[in-house]
Amino acid sequence: MTTGIAAKRGKGGKETDMEIKDKVILITGASSGIGLAAARLLWKDGGKLALNARSKGKLDQLAGELPGSEVFPADMEDEREARNLVAKVQSRFGRLDILINNAGRGMNGPLETIDIKEYRRLIDLNIIGPLAAMQAVIPVMRKQGGGAIVNISSGTTLMYAPGLSGYSATKRALNGLTLTARNELASDHITVSVVYPYVTKSNFFENLISSEAKRKTADEYVAGRAPADTPEHVAGLIKTAILTGDAEIYAHDWMKSAMR
Repeated sequence: MTTGIAAKRGKGGKETDMEIKDKVILITGASSGIGLAAARLLWKDGGKLALNARSKGKLDQLAGELPGSEVFPADMEDEREARNLVAKVQSRFGRLDILINNAGRGMNGPLETIDIKEYRRLIDLNIIGPLAAMQAVIPVMRKQGGGAIVNISSGTTLMYAPGLSGYSATKRALNGLTLTARNELASDHITVSVVYPYVTKSNFFENLISSEAKRKTADEYVAGRAPADTPEHVAGLIKTAILTGDAEIYAHDWMKSAMR
């Protein structure tokens, strides 16, 4: 049984959802960067978008650009708001087919300088928020006969880079939740996938929690290495995750081994 979307056999012989058209898609962190690019791409494919971010003004502007989209302001750092967000989307549309957990924030600095109080907030946003949203949406998708969950992780989880221990640890936790939930929910026809972006040109570095006086841009950060990706590239990865239902989607094939 599937969500009513045409199905094919993906890797491992499992059924995977193939169409985006007319599916209700909740995107967290949709007001900028990867979330914004994903919203534009999936709207073009006919998705019915539920746009989430903290700023209602930015969401309203985006909804004006993407007719038919609905705005759902909420702070994913707040577990209660994360759960209520899913309930509101389901109530408004009558279903929820695809959840994209994209909202998050970075942190840069040596482990010994991590402010514990600040780090707890990062954990709430990067781990607890997505977890709460997943817990809220699973019964909805199970009742519908299936669905797809895509969690946005980080290429930093494939390496051990100084200064990134705090941020990477939160995303490693998200990886574990994602891939374990995938096994737990397979019999419910709910695919759960994780996307590993490379350094991406977005406002990520502007919002970075950092102990450094000067915060780098994406291009400065990758100086001498592979060029930073565009948000549109990562949006394409999210679409691939939805269409194929594959467990892990990498921004570049070389990330599977070279970054380790």
